[in-house]
Amino acid sequence: MQGQADLFFGLDETAAPIRKPVTSDIEVKPGQKRPFRLDTANFEAAVEALEASGQYRILRRLLPRSVATSRNAVPGEKLAVIVDTETTGLDHARDEVIEIGMVAFSYDEDGRIGDVVGTFNALREPSIPITPEITRLTGITPDMVAGQTIDLDAVEAFIQPAHLVIAHNARFDRPFCERLTHGFSLKAWACSHAEVSWSDFGFEGSKLGYLLSQCGWFHQGHRAVEDCHALLEVLATPLPDDAGCAMSHLLASARKALLRIWAEGSPFDMKDALKKRGYRWNDGTDGRPKSWFIEIGEESYEAELTFLRQEIYRRNVEPFTQRITPFERFRAAS
Repeated sequence: MQGQADLFFGLDETAAPIRKPVTSDIEVKPGQKRPFRLDTANFEAAVEALEASGQYRILRRLLPRSVATSRNAVPGEKLAVIVDTETTGLDHARDEVIEIGMVAFSYDEDGRIGDVVGTFNALREPSIPITPEITRLTGITPDMVAGQTIDLDAVEAFIQPAHLVIAHNARFDRPFCERLTHGFSLKAWACSHAEVSWSDFGFEGSKLGYLLSQCGWFHQGHRAVEDCHALLEVLATPLPDDAGCAMSHLLASARKALLRIWAEGSPFDMKDALKKRGYRWNDGTDGRPKSWFIEIGEESYEAELTFLRQEIYRRNVEPFTQRITPFERFRAAS
């Protein structure tokens, strides 16, 4: 099949008039250009030529990194696991995991990514139906998961060495993972969606598919382990203006503890001011206070306390405050 690059080569060649074969029903008119077929060995040269023109951007198919089966540990390196789940819906209390994918890799203190040291992927037949909408989103059909189970001992063994678990929407994935097996609740978590300021680096969105395309790749999205491989490359790709890689910024953010301040009993007519400030409402159904709350860095605590005392309560208050580390962050009721 003629590729996209075929359209841009051989345009200066002038073909001689071609006589129509007796057996052909395709007419080739005088002066028509001969089709150009690009040999696969020259694909990269064609890509470089197209991109050098400034008129084209080329997306390459993402090929997962090979697993390093034989390697020597580097002093000071740590291990992280990227995890992604496909589920029957959005409610972690009712819906169930139908697929889990994981990629384990090494990294250093500065966020430089080393080897992929393992991958894991498994399907699971849920006790509730997989709807056509979920099949459309995930590509997973009831027939694919029929009789399938996830080896939870193998999951525990896979994550046991990890210093950090990463998901692109950890607030969604962590509760589902913790329902699968207790080991996930013992780990520090980071969210590459919420804890990297993508807009500061020129990205106009933070969905994984968009980020991957901006890094120059495309992949088969919404299957668990493929999304894990995709996120790994996004985290490893250098950011614009020599800003390092996203993994280094994710680590810096994840290492910080946050303070969650609850504005309990705040005046009703102050709700717009709280919302504008960045407070979110919790309805109390999860066992936490029925109240507005905000999560801030520890360095911002005194300024936030002044805001509450002067602008909201207009008196001295000591709001209920929780310190949230990566070990508690993104839990269902955290």
